[in-house]
Amino acid sequence: MVRVDGGVAWFEPEQTTSCGHCASSAVCGTGANGIGSIASRIELRRFSLENPAGLRVGERVVVGVDDRALIKGALTAYALPLLTALTAGGLAQGAVGSDLVTMAAMVSGLIFGLAMARIAARRLSRRGELAPRFLRRASPGESCG
Repeated sequence: MVRVDGGVAWFEPEQTTSCGHCASSAVCGTGANGIGSIASRIELRRFSLENPAGLRVGERVVVGVDDRALIKGALTAYALPLLTALTAGGLAQGAVGSDLVTMAAMVSGLIFGLAMARIAARRLSRRGELAPRFLRRASPGESCG
């Protein structure tokens, strides 16, 4: 934990030595892209939780996200835009039969699906379904990963 503001605790993910070797390390904030860029990316990844457990700055905690939240998030972010793009393309192909019209319909469907995904993500976020939850204090010597 990095800060406490009243009843709200601010956290940032721990950096580990094993991190930075995956395909997305250049954008996740843990890759070796210079100390300034790493620090700024980690600061952008800070998140807040209510502090009913009386946590103090410097304590390490374990947070988690409900499995259903991960599924809902993935379906919202990926499946909804893909489904609308394919549906629009299939309808256009069946109705008109032109490849150009089908591609335009697919792009339109994708844009519509992305807009719907944004609305759905806001709704999930407002209801707190995507928020991390405090699980427990980390044991001494416990490492992430």
